[in-house]
Amino acid sequence: MNKKIKLIWQLYPSYLFIILLSLAAVGWYSLSALKTFYIDQTVTYLKNQGHLLEHEITKYISPLNTEYIDKMCKDIGKDADVRVTIMFPNGDIIGDSNESPVEMDNHADRPEMITASGGNVGTSIRFSRTLQQNMMYVAIPLKKNNKTLIVIRTSIPLTFIETSLKDVEIRICLGGLIIALVASLICLFLSRRISLRLEDIKKGAEQFAKGDFSLKIHTPRTKELASLTDAMNQMAVQLEDRIKTVLHQQNEIEAILTSMLEGVIAVNQEEQIIKINQAAIQMLDNRSTSKDYLGRHIQEKIRHTVVYEFIRETLLKGKIKQGDIELNGKEKQIFNMCCTPLCDAFHTSIGALVVFNDVTQLRHLENVRQDFVANVSHEIRTPLTTIKGFVETLLSGAMKNPDETERFLNIINKHVLRLTSITEDLLQLARLEQHDTKKRIACEKENIREVILSAIHVCQLEANNKQIKINLSCDETLFFEINSALVEHAIVNLLDNAVKYSENNSDIDIDAKQENNQLTIRIKDYGPGIAKEHLTRIFERFYRVDKARSRKLGGTGLGLSIARHIAQAHGGKICVESSPGKGSLFIISFNYQNCGILHIL
Repeated sequence: MNKKIKLIWQLYPSYLFIILLSLAAVGWYSLSALKTFYIDQTVTYLKNQGHLLEHEITKYISPLNTEYIDKMCKDIGKDADVRVTIMFPNGDIIGDSNESPVEMDNHADRPEMITASGGNVGTSIRFSRTLQQNMMYVAIPLKKNNKTLIVIRTSIPLTFIETSLKDVEIRICLGGLIIALVASLICLFLSRRISLRLEDIKKGAEQFAKGDFSLKIHTPRTKELASLTDAMNQMAVQLEDRIKTVLHQQNEIEAILTSMLEGVIAVNQEEQIIKINQAAIQMLDNRSTSKDYLGRHIQEKIRHTVVYEFIRETLLKGKIKQGDIELNGKEKQIFNMCCTPLCDAFHTSIGALVVFNDVTQLRHLENVRQDFVANVSHEIRTPLTTIKGFVETLLSGAMKNPDETERFLNIINKHVLRLTSITEDLLQLARLEQHDTKKRIACEKENIREVILSAIHVCQLEANNKQIKINLSCDETLFFEINSALVEHAIVNLLDNAVKYSENNSDIDIDAKQENNQLTIRIKDYGPGIAKEHLTRIFERFYRVDKARSRKLGGTGLGLSIARHIAQAHGGKICVESSPGKGSLFIISFNYQNCGILHIL
């Protein structure tokens, strides 16, 4: 209500002021015009009176009869309210209707006389010292042969004009006051009506500004305001549609950015962050939210010099920059980073767009692949070279010596067996690493003690040669759903390594237990142990802690990798605990719920 009253008093005084000013201007103009009209009419009247006297006075000019002229002036002054004065062009008075010419001053300096002496009709309004009141004077020259003989001056007091004008002024003021009163009431009514409509429009505009487009402004009868309200209602509909479209597009962009595995950062020309997705935060910080980044300088929030240099170079040169970068945090991470100029709809550069892709695992797999290829090439090339050398030796004549031939053939057979072992292990890995997850390994409930004893039997001969005692702790009633052949193969690989690297006259402990749905087998040896830097890589293909000793002992370098894949095929895992001089503990587990599904890690 206060707002409405305030709006009325913003409109009403201005309207009232305009009306009062207009009335005052009209009144002033009317009075001025009326006064001018009265004066013009009086001048005309005095001119006519003067012209009427011209015929009478002309008779007494030649010869000049000043007495009769003075008498005639006084006679006219008695019968009319006009004062008549007859003068020579030099200002000397011949006759006057009110005063004696002899007693009157020379009138040559009077304004009307100055004009009349020049041959023109002169008029003036001024105060008469003789009559002590305002008078209007009209001086008419009486000429003969273009020469002014005398001047006839008629005059009249302005009192009757002022009286008439005063009466008119009173009437005009009363009329104006009545009109002003009526107009003020009309203005008040119109101001209130307009203010109510404007208040409705203002209220609607405020609702639109708040984002509420459900309110529709009532259309008033006034044509102008009706057009305004219709335009605002139409604007509200269009704004609502556009805001919905923008919000929909923004939500789509947010959903896309949130769903992306790649990190995305957008910065403006001032190197301030204008957009960042959650993936980028997790890659670079993982302790903040996107709100903590927006509007902040890139160097303030992302304290990695290499990232800042990437972005800065793109901003300065406007060119795409791409490459791998390494960030050292808790763990070493490798990101493939692509930085491109960010342009608007007019292809004007407004910043830079950075896309991160975590390629740590990919680069690791590439390195593993390169190492694998190199190791496979080396592992195969070495026995092939040896076989080729001895075959060439035999062909060159060594076959004539039976003893040498038998020795060379034994060596060739040894390397053939090594190649066969490597090939079989590689084929076993290939089978375990099939990418078709629909292929399942066949699992049945097996007696775990029997499976472990079968694996011990395979390694028993080598253990006996080194006088190593294998101790087994396993419940005879322990059954678990496994692929017995694969599990036996995994235990053989682990047990074979334990026998090879254990000292003579030592022990190897094997323990098998089931906890809930998980089977855990522990194989503990008391050999030289493994240094910490090797623990994360010993399950890679062909990785050896002591390469010379491993080849000497006849290992292919694939046993632990095969054991890891067998554990994964059973939904389990394998790990090792070891330190130099304290032996090694290998723990392999199998999960009952995931058993039979091949997991590629």
